[in-house]
Amino acid sequence: MKTSCSALVGAMVPELRVGNEAGVLLAVDAGGTSTRCVVVTPTGRCLGYGRSGSGNPVAVGLEAAGTSAAAGAATALAHAGVPADGVRSITCAMAGVNPRTPVEVLLRPVRELGVTAAPLFRSDLLAMFFSGTYRDTGYGLVAGTGAAAIRVESGEVVVSADGLGWLLGDDGSGFWIGRRVVRAALADLDHRDGPTALTALLLRELGLAEPSGPPQHGRAEVLQRAVEALYEMRPVELARFARLAFEAGGDATAESIVGAAADALVHSLDAVVVPEVRGPVVLGGGTLALHPTLVDRICDRLSDGGAAPEVRTVSDGLVGAAVLALRDAGVAVDAAVFDTVTSTLAALR
Repeated sequence: MKTSCSALVGAMVPELRVGNEAGVLLAVDAGGTSTRCVVVTPTGRCLGYGRSGSGNPVAVGLEAAGTSAAAGAATALAHAGVPADGVRSITCAMAGVNPRTPVEVLLRPVRELGVTAAPLFRSDLLAMFFSGTYRDTGYGLVAGTGAAAIRVESGEVVVSADGLGWLLGDDGSGFWIGRRVVRAALADLDHRDGPTALTALLLRELGLAEPSGPPQHGRAEVLQRAVEALYEMRPVELARFARLAFEAGGDATAESIVGAAADALVHSLDAVVVPEVRGPVVLGGGTLALHPTLVDRICDRLSDGGAAPEVRTVSDGLVGAAVLALRDAGVAVDAAVFDTVTSTLAALR
């Protein structure tokens, strides 16, 4: 006896009944570096995972962000063995989307896949928070290329601090640290400040040789070449040099930069904390996830003068995007559902 394709899909995915109101949920975590997508059932079981390019419309534009979301979604759906018309809802955690955003431009590539569900756009900061906890109240501190702090109550962001972008804020972020690394190294080469191990690390990163011999025309050639190479970059790209502050362990200048970053991030967190709201503090973003020494310094600052709060560190916001998708679908996400999401997603990556 022949079996239809839809029946086969239903057999593989018990929660999915193609052609009716059940279906699966599609969660998208659109970041500046990459876009991550997951197909999740209403029970919290993750079925398929996909990753693609930058999904931040501020960084790459609406069309490119939509293309990345569609590419990640297509991979996740194929991985799950789920047809596009089996998607019941889409929750997209994305920065830079507001009521004035022409979201139809973002959605066009996803619609071309055959996904017809109406999207819900959610805060990328809130997704990062829910990647660390199922509780609906607490605090989030995110430091990637940018940086921001939030207070969450009843599952929504009620207060935020910073997140103002590389030019006006983002204190303690990857850009903030990277810019200070570059300035310290250039000041060393220019003899305006003392020597630092950051200088050799920066020159290595730029593919330039160590300075040798006397300056020519009043300035060392390697300094001039470094300045030219740096000005060819977009300003926000200075975030790539943040890791040098952590590689130069023991260097006084690097230690000072990392310590100041921790102070700046805790200062932003202090701006959203109120005594009557208690809950976990979720630390997220690439700068924090990749550099545990910075996390340790933040934890030390948070525990000064009192009991240390519950702190959790997450690498990205995809678990949280899935949690938001479940909450948006009316699912009560408790500890058991949260554990199902985290464990089944981890098995897919």
